[in-house]
Amino acid sequence: MESTGVRTERPSDGVLLITLDRPERRNALDGATSRSIAAALDALDADPSLAVGVLTGAGGTFCSGMDLRAFLDGDAPEVPGRGFGGLTQAPPAKPLIAAVEGFALAGGCELVLACDLVVAASDAVFGLPEVGLGLIAGSGGLLRLPHRVPRSVATELTLTGDRFGAADAHRWGLVNRLVDPGTAAAAAVDLATRIARNAPLALAATKRVLAAADLPVAEAWDRQESELAAIKATEDAREGARAFAEKRTPRWSGR
Repeated sequence: MESTGVRTERPSDGVLLITLDRPERRNALDGATSRSIAAALDALDADPSLAVGVLTGAGGTFCSGMDLRAFLDGDAPEVPGRGFGGLTQAPPAKPLIAAVEGFALAGGCELVLACDLVVAASDAVFGLPEVGLGLIAGSGGLLRLPHRVPRSVATELTLTGDRFGAADAHRWGLVNRLVDPGTAAAAAVDLATRIARNAPLALAATKRVLAAADLPVAEAWDRQESELAAIKATEDAREGARAFAEKRTPRWSGR
């Protein structure tokens, strides 16, 4: 599928690769591109043959944030109900991996923070510089960064607007895998393929329970128990047990 500013392909079973394709604008997002991302994420969630998404950028840059020229012309990169890039307010139900090359700045960094896992080239650069522009990182950056790096680090980075490198992001825990420049997408697809071998319903339920981890303990536990009861009743749970007993690869049905 190809749409405005976005390419999608299936590089491996169960994996959807979503590529921001505006290299001439360093993959800055306008309204049309944001709507295309939202459509790709909707397709990821709606297709039972897909289990994991990978989000990356063409031309050696992940995303430089909002397309300021489009913004000055009155074109906003937010999708109603979905947020910046059609992602930051309402991430997909299925796992999403950011594959970062080059710059992931401002809204681009907020896209990364909305993903579940991050694979980054060793020379990638991140940052939330909005305070230097008289703005705030209002597409989830201020809410998510303190949960992905130490709070004191998040406070310094958001108050100074300083950029930070992939090595520091990996050391702080934001980046899961640090790879050679030019290989982030391939490494992210490899990771996605490993994840996609697992039961799709269990993957989505696991993501929901992880999201509840910051709730009060009793509420989080109730959420976990509800998800567990639902998963135990699925055909995939029975198939997993049968496959283990028969020493074979499970054949997931998504039911």
